[in-house]
Amino acid sequence: MALTLGEIAANIDAELQGDPTRAIANIAALHRAGSEHLSFLANRRYRGLLKTTRAAAVIVAAADAPACPAARLICDDPYLAYAKAARLLNPEAGFEPGVHPAATVAADARLAPDCLVGPQVVVGRGAVIGARTRIDPGCVIDEQVSIGADCRLRAGATLLRGARVGDRVVIFPGAVIGADGYGFAQDGGKWLKIPQLGGVVIEDDVEIGANTTIDRGALGDTVIEAGVKIDNQVQIGHNVRVGAHTAIAGAVAIAGSAKLGRRCQIGGACAINGHIEIADDVTITGMSGVANDIKQAGVYSGAPAITSNLTWRKNMARFKQLDQLARRLFALERGASTPASREQGHG
Repeated sequence: MALTLGEIAANIDAELQGDPTRAIANIAALHRAGSEHLSFLANRRYRGLLKTTRAAAVIVAAADAPACPAARLICDDPYLAYAKAARLLNPEAGFEPGVHPAATVAADARLAPDCLVGPQVVVGRGAVIGARTRIDPGCVIDEQVSIGADCRLRAGATLLRGARVGDRVVIFPGAVIGADGYGFAQDGGKWLKIPQLGGVVIEDDVEIGANTTIDRGALGDTVIEAGVKIDNQVQIGHNVRVGAHTAIAGAVAIAGSAKLGRRCQIGGACAINGHIEIADDVTITGMSGVANDIKQAGVYSGAPAITSNLTWRKNMARFKQLDQLARRLFALERGASTPASREQGHG
């Protein structure tokens, strides 16, 4: 979708220094952009690429504008402006509503007339699919599942019994919402399965990545609040509650009954213990392990995660010197224990 620089600048709230009638076909990285592309500089380490970029225009912060030879769209947050511009230039394609002949839909399921149900989709008894929602091929919508308006389930997503999904939710391929939580009790050396009687509630504007699993609650519901963004291959256990607008990177594992606050950022491959609480506005850096409550906002790192990310980074830098420090300490101790040193010590 081609737009002019003037149209883009108005929509992303940027100051344009350049020809407002210049047509832009799409957006590209600085080193790959051509004369029909808009590009952006959000990370100062790539500032050197401004000199050689062939882009028609670049989204930049005011401090970087003088170094840009192309037209400039100046704003406070180039990365956010890039995201808005990319959405403008790449709107989601429309679709023709209807139910594919190869879909299987229960007689009492309620489907909005303007939704799309693709081939090999299964829609169970009592399920509800809202207006303008698109269900791609091979999805399974179990009985009593409800899905709101303007949602998109990508191929092969599965929503199991009783899951409730709000509006504008995107669920990517292979995600499973509402499988049984990991609940077992010991019975004479054997494991007795505990029925998982709760559900899963996904609020509005949530995005769930490919092959992510969100388990149903054991008694109450597992809840993903509004605006949460979840990456691929994340495991969320039963009765977890994830606060609004929290972002969770790939391969994170969250054990049952953990409660995450609002606007948290969880780095990739973190492990979060069950039955703990994490405050609002907490950032946990990648591969950290959280074993206990985090009660204050801040950045946490390590395994187990410690209060200060700066302290963790200093410790990691010193860890690299551990062998050298140990050898020096050994040499000092050995020197202190020689006969000569003992004589000198006694004067």
